[in-house]
Amino acid sequence: MNSEKETFQSKNDIPKSIFYRFSQFVGFLIGARFFVAILLTFALYVSTFFLFNQDETFRKFVFDFKVHGIIFCTVITILAGGIINQFYDLEKDHVVKPFRTRIQSFIKQKYFLYAYLVLSAISLGVAWMISHKVFVFFVVYQFFMWFYSHKLSRLLIINNLTFVSLTLYPFFGMMVYYETFSKKVMLMAIFLFLILLCIDIVKDMLTKSVDKAFGYITIPNYFKNRNTQIIITSLLMITMAVSMKLIAKTGVSGFMAYYFAGGLFVMILCIYLLLSSSRRSKFFTLNILRFWVFIGIIAMLLNGIENKL
Repeated sequence: MNSEKETFQSKNDIPKSIFYRFSQFVGFLIGARFFVAILLTFALYVSTFFLFNQDETFRKFVFDFKVHGIIFCTVITILAGGIINQFYDLEKDHVVKPFRTRIQSFIKQKYFLYAYLVLSAISLGVAWMISHKVFVFFVVYQFFMWFYSHKLSRLLIINNLTFVSLTLYPFFGMMVYYETFSKKVMLMAIFLFLILLCIDIVKDMLTKSVDKAFGYITIPNYFKNRNTQIIITSLLMITMAVSMKLIAKTGVSGFMAYYFAGGLFVMILCIYLLLSSSRRSKFFTLNILRFWVFIGIIAMLLNGIENKL
C-alpha cells in the first residue's frame, strides 16, 4: 500500500518539477530583461547596417566578426544590467510588478548575482579578445549600469538622463566605430533621446507614490503633476521641432520621411492625452511612445532595404 502511494506521489512530482524548472527559466528571462535585450539587438543590427554602415556590402557586414562580437557583448551586458537593476529594485518591484516578482521568486537572489557576475565576465572577456578599446568601452558601460542601479536611479533628473544615455550608449559606440558623423544621424539621435526621456518620465508618473515610498526622487515627485505635464509637453514639442528639421533639412526620404511626418501627429496625440490627469491616459501615452520607437526601427529597416535595392 505504501509503495503504491509513493509511486503515485512520484508521478505527481514529475509535472510539478517540470513546472518549477520552467518557472525558474521564465523568472530568469524576465529578471534579465531578455525580451528587451532581443529588441535592442534587433535595433542595433538594423541601425548598424542601414544607418551607420555606409560603405560595406551585406556580405562584408555578415563576415565582420568584430561587429558581431561588439553586439554580442552589448546584449550580454544588457542582460547583466537587467539582473543587477532588478536586484536593487526588488522591494519596489514587489509593489509595482507583483506578477513579475512572483515569477522571479522561483530563483534565489544569489543565483541572479552569480548570473550577473558570469555574464559580465563573458562580456568583458569577449571584448578583450576584440580589442583593448572595446574592452574599455564595455568596462565603462558595465560600471555605469551598476552605478545607475546602485545610486543614480534615486537622484532627481540624473536618473532619467542616465537611463536614456545607457540605452543609447551601444548605438553611440557603433556610430564611433563606423565614424558616421552627420547632421542627419545626430538629429535622429536627439529625436530618439527625447522620446526615450519622455517615456521614462511618463513611467515615473505611473509609479509616483511607490517611488516616493522607497526613496526615489523623480520628476513627478519633485515637481508635482502639473509641472511634470508641462515638462513632458515641452519635450514633445522639441521632438516635433527635431522631426520637422529632419524632414526639411537632412533629406530623409522613403519610409523614414513618413515616420517623422507621422510622428508629428503622434506627439500631438500624446500631448492631448497628457492634458488629462487620469492614470489611463498616462498609460496610453507611455505605450504609444514605446510603440512609436518600435515603428521607427521597422521604418529604418524598410527604408534601408528600399535604398539598398
